[in-house]
Amino acid sequence: MPQPPLLAHDLVRTLDGRRVLDGVSLTASPGHRIGLIGENGVGKSTLLRLLAGADEPDAGDVIRPPDLGFLQQEMPYDSGSTIAAVLDDALREAREDLAELERLAERLARTAEDAPGYTGLLDAYGGRLEHAQEREAWDADRRAVLVLDGLGLGALGHDRTLGSLSGGQRGRLALAALLVRQPSALLLDEPTNHLDDAAAAFLEERLRALPGVVVLASHDRAFLDAVCTDLVDLDPAVDGPVRHGGNYSDYLAGKRAARERWERRWAEEQEELQALRVSARVTAHRVAPDRGPRDNEKMGYGHRAGRVQSQISRRVRQAVRRLEELERSQVAAPPRPLRFGSTALAAPVAEEEGDGPLVSLDRVRVPGRLAPVSAEVPVTDRLLVTGGNGAGKSTLLAVLAGRLVPRGEVRRRAGLTVGQLAQDTVFERPDRSVRVTYRLALGAERAEAVPLGSLGLLHETDLDRPVGRLSVGQRRRLALAVLVARPPQLLLLDEPTNHLSPSLCDELEEALGSGPGAIVLASHDRWLRRRWQGREIEVRPDREG
Repeated sequence: MPQPPLLAHDLVRTLDGRRVLDGVSLTASPGHRIGLIGENGVGKSTLLRLLAGADEPDAGDVIRPPDLGFLQQEMPYDSGSTIAAVLDDALREAREDLAELERLAERLARTAEDAPGYTGLLDAYGGRLEHAQEREAWDADRRAVLVLDGLGLGALGHDRTLGSLSGGQRGRLALAALLVRQPSALLLDEPTNHLDDAAAAFLEERLRALPGVVVLASHDRAFLDAVCTDLVDLDPAVDGPVRHGGNYSDYLAGKRAARERWERRWAEEQEELQALRVSARVTAHRVAPDRGPRDNEKMGYGHRAGRVQSQISRRVRQAVRRLEELERSQVAAPPRPLRFGSTALAAPVAEEEGDGPLVSLDRVRVPGRLAPVSAEVPVTDRLLVTGGNGAGKSTLLAVLAGRLVPRGEVRRRAGLTVGQLAQDTVFERPDRSVRVTYRLALGAERAEAVPLGSLGLLHETDLDRPVGRLSVGQRRRLALAVLVARPPQLLLLDEPTNHLSPSLCDELEEALGSGPGAIVLASHDRWLRRRWQGREIEVRPDREG
């Protein structure tokens, strides 16, 4: 029995007066795993809800397989339900298949082959058997055990209620239920949230093995690279969303090539525009011929001069027409990639401190949070802090920032400037606009030298909105903008890729390589960690209390 596709045609959806999706179409065939990427707010979750039937489009239509599973960011069960009840619901269809096969087999055994209803019973048995085989119904209970273990839920008692679980555990249980059920079409919204490395790798393996349709929205670049056969970029484009064949690495290669073509075309057009302006404005004022006639030319001078003037006028008219046409249709300048300011912008390091490290830690410990650690941060260091959840990564950054006094010895250069991007971005005055907040954080002179709009981190339409009305991702962009515009000598980044689009994460990583001063970064981002070029230090939680 062939797996059905998932089809969407010309979807339009308006929310809170803003058109989130405008004529989006999608074909998802069995065996294809399509990743939705783009900035926050471009409609990834909205599109998934429309595909799933959890929301209705204002225009357009969706043809979806009858057997569809949708992982939302909220658990579709009440808090009093138990893990056992969730699993029973996930296993229900497989158990119904097996029970129906047993019932049909008993009826076939009691029916003679030449009886009128025998052929119909045999067809029904064959169809149900094929359905059960596709679902791997005989393996469903074993699959449930494997999935729970793979997602780190195997040790939980099945009598536990959902209300007694953490948010991360509930999210993983919802994902486990879908993997156990194994529908022919699977829609996933940020499925790697709350997953550690092992659980994410397990999920990747399970999704690659599914024969049906998978459509997912994710910021996890390592996940997109490991799972996807296609990527759909929902960021605004002239011709609407762009579909790229291949995984995230293929997408990056295509994007780099497209950027190079864009830059080359823009440069060529600018060169042509400059030449046309010269031709139109300078040549038009020349007088030709620009010399008096010689004696032997006097007879034909008037005719020749008129002909030359006519040729020049024609060239000028052609240049003007081409100039006007090109100015109307010229390609926009490629957006400037994210870059930290130059080293000269950072405050000077006190000379009396010599060439030693910016900060040195000797057996530094925070009871109950960070086990003893010794480390140095040189002037241009690139240091990645790793460790499991609760290992003390954020605690170490707080010590380096001087916001937390630990046990042990901390030495830092006099006059050291430190900037930090925290996981939770909070601004003191949420009623102030983005523009005003930026200016006050930097000072009027610096804010004028590096305009917020030039950094490409926030849309022009958002600059006069109150900070309190920004999304989490937009607030982090604003905090990042302040650091980019005036980088400190020591830059501390705590999970910097959280809530940022894959494209901005890529730009941020590129910027880190050329940024001034020292950078210490703590991250669970697998893509970033795999590509890290600097030093690494692993921290552990303090167990002594």
